[in-house]
Amino acid sequence: MDNRSGNSAVPLFSGEEKDILQEVMNIAFGNATADLAELIDIHTVLSVPDVRLIDIDKLTDYLGESIPQNQTNSVAGQKFWGDFNGSGLLFLPSGSERVLSQYFSQSRSDQDDDDCRALDDNIKSGLLLEISNILIGACVGKISDLLNTMVSYTPPELLSLEKTDYSFLLKHFNNEQRAIVMKTLFQFDEQDINGLLLIMTNDQSIDWLKKALHAFISAYED
Repeated sequence: MDNRSGNSAVPLFSGEEKDILQEVMNIAFGNATADLAELIDIHTVLSVPDVRLIDIDKLTDYLGESIPQNQTNSVAGQKFWGDFNGSGLLFLPSGSERVLSQYFSQSRSDQDDDDCRALDDNIKSGLLLEISNILIGACVGKISDLLNTMVSYTPPELLSLEKTDYSFLLKHFNNEQRAIVMKTLFQFDEQDINGLLLIMTNDQSIDWLKKALHAFISAYED
C-alpha cells in the first residue's frame, strides 16, 4: 500500500488485497452515484478509487494533496459501526449547493427559482446532508453487502461550510490511530463541480477486512 502522506512504513495489505479492496470500492462508489442519479437525475463521473493507509494526524496533509489549493469546501460526515467501522466524509466546493438545488427542485415543484438563487445556510445544510446521506449510506451499504456484514449509522452531520482549513476534522478522530482511506473524486456531468468522497476505517476493522476481502474473492474463484 502507498506510503505517502505519513503512511505507516509497514504495509498491512498485500498487493492482491489492495486490488480487491479497490474493486469493492469501485462497485460501491458506482452504486452510490446511481442512487443519487435516481433521485435528482444527474450523471456522475467517478475517478478510480484510491486506497491508502495514513496516520490520522496526517489527514490534513492528505486532504491538502487531494483538494485544489484555496478552494473552499463544505464538509458533511457520517459514522458507521459494526465489523466495518469508521466514517464517511463528503467534500463539495462552495457554491455547488446552488447548482445542485436546481436538480433537487425539479423533483420538488413547490420550490421556485427565487428559492434556488437565495439559498440560506439552512438550505445549504439540508442539501449537503441529503447528498451525503445518499452517497455515504449507499457506498458503505454496498461495501457491507459485498463483504457479507451489516453496519449501523449515525445521522449525517454538517461539519463545516466554506472552509479551506480542515484541521478541525482531527477532533473527530483518535489521533493515535491509523486509517484506511478510500477516496474517489467525482464530477457531476455537464457541471463544473468536483467533489471528494472519503470512506475511512480504522485499526479495529483491519483483521476483519482482510478476512472479508479473501472470502469475497474466493466466492468468484470457486
